[in-house]
Amino acid sequence: MARLRSFQRLAAHFVDIADFLLVYIEEAHPSAGWGSSDVHQKSTPPRRRAYNIPKHQCLQDRLRAAQLMREGAPDCPLAVDTMDNASSAAYGAYFERLYIIQEEKVMYQGGRGPEGYKISELRTWLDQYKTQLQSPSTVVIQV
Repeated sequence: MARLRSFQRLAAHFVDIADFLLVYIEEAHPSAGWGSSDVHQKSTPPRRRAYNIPKHQCLQDRLRAAQLMREGAPDCPLAVDTMDNASSAAYGAYFERLYIIQEEKVMYQGGRGPEGYKISELRTWLDQYKTQLQSPSTVVIQV
């Protein structure tokens, strides 16, 4: 959830130049396999909260599990991948991945998560883009 909160802060910072979307895909560590836990930030002091998410058997299961993601970033729009994992396959998102898509073209593709998930790289790209947008283009015409 800490990464999700970092993503949400980034989205809030760049809301003037970009639209952000979270896509919930197949659960990386269903309860029948690996266990997953995170620090729940709303309590003081922080407490451990274990997530017990079974393997999705149907879209309703996936929609219910996606609500945990919504809790971590309530201001970001959320989409849910289909049960055939079309989005995950198309973008190589398994487990997590960051993308910038502009005019239907991939402009930035982060590494595969969790190791390749780097909010700092995304921030750098967006900072450069914002600077480019704010810099007036100078055109010199000689007559």
